[in-house]
Amino acid sequence: MASGSTFLRFWLTERARDTFLSHIPKEELPAFRLACHDFGVRAAPLLFEDTTITFRPSTFTKPARMAALDRIGHHIQTLTFSMPHTPETFLPPLLDPVTGEEITFLYEPYVQSTRDSGTRLSNPIYGSWELTDLLVKQYSPLFHAAANVPTFIRALNALPTLKHLKISCPDQEAGQRYRRSIVDYALISLRIAVERCKLPELGSLSLVSIHPGAALYLNPTMGFGARPNSIKKWKQIKNLAICMDGIPFSPYPPLDHLKLLHSYLQVFASSLRNFVFRWQGSNGLSPLSLDKELCLQDRSPGMACPRRCHLALRPLKFDKLRHMEVENIVVDASQVSSFITAHRHTIREFNFEDTHLRSGTWDQALAPLTRISGSEKWKEKAEEVMDVPLLLSPVDDEENTVKDRAVDYFSCKPRPLRPSIESFPSSGAFDAINSSLQADDAERKDAVKKGNAVFAFKLKNKDGHEEGWHIDLKEKGAVGKGEAPEGKKADVTLSLSEEDFGKMVAGKTQAQRLFMAGKLKIKGDVMKATKMEPVLKKAQTKAKL
Repeated sequence: MASGSTFLRFWLTERARDTFLSHIPKEELPAFRLACHDFGVRAAPLLFEDTTITFRPSTFTKPARMAALDRIGHHIQTLTFSMPHTPETFLPPLLDPVTGEEITFLYEPYVQSTRDSGTRLSNPIYGSWELTDLLVKQYSPLFHAAANVPTFIRALNALPTLKHLKISCPDQEAGQRYRRSIVDYALISLRIAVERCKLPELGSLSLVSIHPGAALYLNPTMGFGARPNSIKKWKQIKNLAICMDGIPFSPYPPLDHLKLLHSYLQVFASSLRNFVFRWQGSNGLSPLSLDKELCLQDRSPGMACPRRCHLALRPLKFDKLRHMEVENIVVDASQVSSFITAHRHTIREFNFEDTHLRSGTWDQALAPLTRISGSEKWKEKAEEVMDVPLLLSPVDDEENTVKDRAVDYFSCKPRPLRPSIESFPSSGAFDAINSSLQADDAERKDAVKKGNAVFAFKLKNKDGHEEGWHIDLKEKGAVGKGEAPEGKKADVTLSLSEEDFGKMVAGKTQAQRLFMAGKLKIKGDVMKATKMEPVLKKAQTKAKL
């Protein structure tokens, strides 16, 4: 290949080469790297840019793996640390081998490097030699790997260009929320490693799927092994996304987990610019206004820590917050109003998804916008303009449900941020398709059998905004927002204008005609794209175009 002068000129042109590499599917890059040495060098940054590590006993201790991490670590910009809750991560009580009684285990992280054999032999890892012996005999190797803080530090030191850290610990059973598991020890080690490594570019943190108790183990101000300067590293975080297992809303929610969450968010109060929070499963209280919840304002001293449990929670105030999005929450109108007022000088965009108002109306919740702008003209613009910086999707009863509000409360002029559904009138076809698929189980299974692919649609409206939808005919037989289901990739992507999509669904034109005219672009398996027309016909009589 190198002997061809045309290809050589193409390959040595940096822009052309980078564009070519960016279009190679990631699953094909390993084979591409084997072609020659230069291919391997050029493809490595793309292949390892986003890396996932599923933690196992030998993940950070096996020499071959650590050597490999040293070679590719400088390419890793996004690291996903995954450790699901499984039966293997469950920790049984620690028992005295003689009496059979349970032994209290007070954990103190051992952060000294184990490379010095003399130090390792002279100092017990778990406080005393007796306790260390019991833990070695009764707990699995996975526990000792999770509690091995030096290996975590060693691993993160190999990632000098890390920008985004993702932590995923799904599948914790609700009945185990008050028991510490091996996952929690791994979170402690990971937190300490972040605090003690030089990660100058780290600015984003995503807790992709996390259990409520993780807020304690990830908190640098009150977690295990925390030091006075531990919080300094976390002040670098400007973008924070949390998807936490739901704490069901009730008159008597678990107060300790909510207090831990509130304390954890306080860590980022001075640095955070973008914040996204979602309760997974059951809806819960707003994490931004826990200080105003009556259940958390009990001034009576607690039994566990009578010196501090009676103190009121300090209100959350993010000094630099510009974007805030919460989903699946229950909140009062007064709480929304207070938060808007407190952050009026910095915040540019609110997004309330699946939000239930417990009391009051959305007009009361958004009253500060009238005071800030000096008039109620923003209400008129909210109905006229679809490109909005303030996005609300309340799901209350009809009396409390209002239309999406649109306002730039600094200049009273709308700002184009994220288009609403009215900007894409033909998108109602996706609702019709989804209804058709869900209405008949046999028809849905037949569609999945014939389609056997995930179809993505990228639509561009007249204002130049793009939105994506997908039709999953590979597993679930369902329609969703975005170009693919979470954690998956579309087999076929169809890009066209919103107007042409409306005509195609209405039967006024055909996909083949749009493709030949250059108005429809198809990426992926073109043959599978032909299997979409029967599905789109289901929307012709149902979608309101």
